[in-house]
Amino acid sequence: MLQQAMELVVPSLDRLDAYADALRRGGFYPDNIRRERSALEELAKIEADRGAFVASLDDRDAKGGPIILPDGSQVPRLPGYRRWIWDGEFCGHIGFRWQPGTSALPPYVLGHIGYAVVPSKRGRGYATRALALLLPEARKEGLAHVELTTDTDNLPSQKVILANGGTLVERFNKTEAHGGDAALRWRIAL
Repeated sequence: MLQQAMELVVPSLDRLDAYADALRRGGFYPDNIRRERSALEELAKIEADRGAFVASLDDRDAKGGPIILPDGSQVPRLPGYRRWIWDGEFCGHIGFRWQPGTSALPPYVLGHIGYAVVPSKRGRGYATRALALLLPEARKEGLAHVELTTDTDNLPSQKVILANGGTLVERFNKTEAHGGDAALRWRIAL
């Protein structure tokens, strides 16, 4: 069978079952800090109202209510959206959030962009390609740059960022709400 090219797609009802299956299989999480808990929360939202869940993944007006941080605290939502990484089947997701009118982010937001690839699709360059496809969309929001963070030992993610022109800005400790661990902040000029 010929492999379909990898692309970013807007989440849709006709692809939702593939996303839910990835959440059920494990190893892929919508939030890499809250991991299993975030997967269970999204599965519950899908079961409650499939259409509302899909619509919530594109929230450019930040109407979706507060965000729950890993420590359980709540903070205001930023405008943002997710795209699914697709090659004929669900491969992962990439999300983008921003503060209108500035490249700066509030202290409770670790970065503009986050991504994850399902275990069976890792090592194929999908995250690198997904980030490359998303950067022109981020540019349309008028940002001078985007910031991404990685754990200090997450070499695959660091390679993705470097391949897309990222530069290391700083080593820092995440806020206590995010666990307080050491992390790296990267910047990609737009």
